[in-house]
Amino acid sequence: MVQTTYGFNTPIGQPGGLYDLSWAVVDAFLNEAADGEMKFGMGVVQGATPGVGVAVPDSDATAAKFEGIVTNRRTNENTMDGGPVLKNKCTVGVLRYGRIYGLLAEGADPAYGKAVYLVKTGDDAGCFTDSSSSTVAVKGRFLTGASDGVAVIELFDQAQS
Repeated sequence: MVQTTYGFNTPIGQPGGLYDLSWAVVDAFLNEAADGEMKFGMGVVQGATPGVGVAVPDSDATAAKFEGIVTNRRTNENTMDGGPVLKNKCTVGVLRYGRIYGLLAEGADPAYGKAVYLVKTGDDAGCFTDSSSSTVAVKGRFLTGASDGVAVIELFDQAQS
């Protein structure tokens, strides 16, 4: 068999993977969510002790409490079911600013340059969308459209006003 067609697009990465080698800051935090609730590529907010722990967003989430996106740095073992589970009280890397593959909420329609919003509640809590309804505005932008439930997100320095 001979290859007769060639694609020019790089396949989309995995949730929580860094997009490129541009400058990025990743800090370590304690996972305050239940086993398996937090996922790679998910947006997280301050936990019970700001600067120490992170949690999955809830209805009280605000832009000021947004910490960043959980990175997949290949530091967690797969379970017997074949996938990683971020356990409660494990250390997770959180991208504070840089470019990363983020998980998308159902119905999200990202495109280059669109604003990024964090879903606060429901099954999509912690996922990202381009809709401002019942969400938290994140300082960043989408760099790609959706592909297999992820899109590239560029986070700007969340601490800057």
